[in-house]
Amino acid sequence: MIDTTSLWTFILASLVLLIIPGPAVLYIIAKSADQGRRAGIVSVLGIETGTVVHTIAAAAGLSAILMASSVAFSVLKFAGAGYLIFLGLKKIFGSRQVSVAQTTTTPQSSAQIYWQGVVVNVLNPKTCMFFFAFLPQFINPAKGHVALQVLILGLMFSVMATISDGAYALAAGSLGKMVKNNRYYIRMQSVITGIIYIGLGLMTVFVQPSHKK
Repeated sequence: MIDTTSLWTFILASLVLLIIPGPAVLYIIAKSADQGRRAGIVSVLGIETGTVVHTIAAAAGLSAILMASSVAFSVLKFAGAGYLIFLGLKKIFGSRQVSVAQTTTTPQSSAQIYWQGVVVNVLNPKTCMFFFAFLPQFINPAKGHVALQVLILGLMFSVMATISDGAYALAAGSLGKMVKNNRYYIRMQSVITGIIYIGLGLMTVFVQPSHKK
């Protein structure tokens, strides 16, 4: 169905893209440094679940519809941006309530972290654009079953992204663990994490479709 040359080219191209940290990786790093490696890994699973949602949408043609409709794309874009900015503001203003004697933040449950990751990636228009612009380069309509080809490549990318993002989560979690007892770090880390979330939200606002003729 997918010829060997296209498959290996897809794998190599995906690995190059995954090595370069994007918004999802920055989100995972912030979460992992904030609440530890467990939270980072759970957030990776949430993010990649969102990736699978985009894969299924792309296979069903929904990504093409979103990219063709400026209204649909704008709704997705501003919903995602608003959610990230909300998380950032909550993190920054929540840090002000931490007392001087407090050395840890109240951790979120695994379920909260997971679903937060899902929402962040499902509402990320860059993921939609990625599947709309990247995956078709490796699809061969002559082989038939285009939707199945998209689904296979999308799931392969998600597996590779899980491994890559997981490595970032473990590294960031280890760094956060080494300095978590530093009260100054705890205060600054919450502010920095909030700024990262807000920055990602603002970046999302400026995402524009790249399919203009």
